[in-house]
Amino acid sequence: QVQLVESGGGLVQAGGSLRLSCTASRSIFSINNMGWYRQAPGKQRELVAIITRGGITNYADALKGRFTISRDNAKDTVDLQMNSLKPEDTAVYYCYAATPRGGYWGQGTQVTVSS
Repeated sequence: QVQLVESGGGLVQAGGSLRLSCTASRSIFSINNMGWYRQAPGKQRELVAIITRGGITNYADALKGRFTISRDNAKDTVDLQMNSLKPEDTAVYYCYAATPRGGYWGQGTQVTVSS
């Protein structure tokens, strides 16, 4: 089992940047896939980016070039750098960990981008 806590959300103007951080309650070294998802009001939760233990990344096509996911296995953190933010990026952002015993979600952090 692992608990995930997100931080770094907030209100930002369009064109600005935010960095989200996800801290795990235990070592993430053995967790292969970790990632970020988001859910906007009235919409389904969608993939933002995932990163493997070895650092291989995969992004939602629409977010490539603006978002960067990174992982620090020593600090048990997964970060999401978001640049050139748009109002349509407004959502609750969730950290996710895929383990052999199942998937775990954080409680989410709100990101609001004003126009």
